[in-house]
Amino acid sequence: MIERSEAARPEARREQQDLYSAAAVDHFTSPRNVGGVEEPDGKGSDTNPACGDRTTITVRLRDGRVTEARFRTFGCVAAIASASVLTELAAGRTAAEARALGPGDVISALGGLPERKEGCALMAVGALRAALVDAQVRARA
Repeated sequence: MIERSEAARPEARREQQDLYSAAAVDHFTSPRNVGGVEEPDGKGSDTNPACGDRTTITVRLRDGRVTEARFRTFGCVAAIASASVLTELAAGRTAAEARALGPGDVISALGGLPERKEGCALMAVGALRAALVDAQVRARA
């Protein structure tokens, strides 16, 4: 009988690759801005079709600035950490500055993400941008 070493198992290789920084673990275990903004100016969602994770972000804008951003995520460590840190990055910025935030900003703020989890940062950014577009549309109505 041939025995496979622990490192040869596909699950073990994935677990070794999925090492998270202290910042990512902190945002996962103590996420900031969880929930929804009451009576938001904008609401947006995005889904990662590869895994089914979903993030929804709601925002409040005053004088063209994001005064509050909150999130709800159904997903993995990286999805929750990405949404949490992005709400912090967006707060206080103008809508244009918040819209310009990209996945690289999220990944950098988290001290990196495993390569196969970088799509979670893109999902969070997609939800924020959708919320900002929704706020813009509502303001024109």
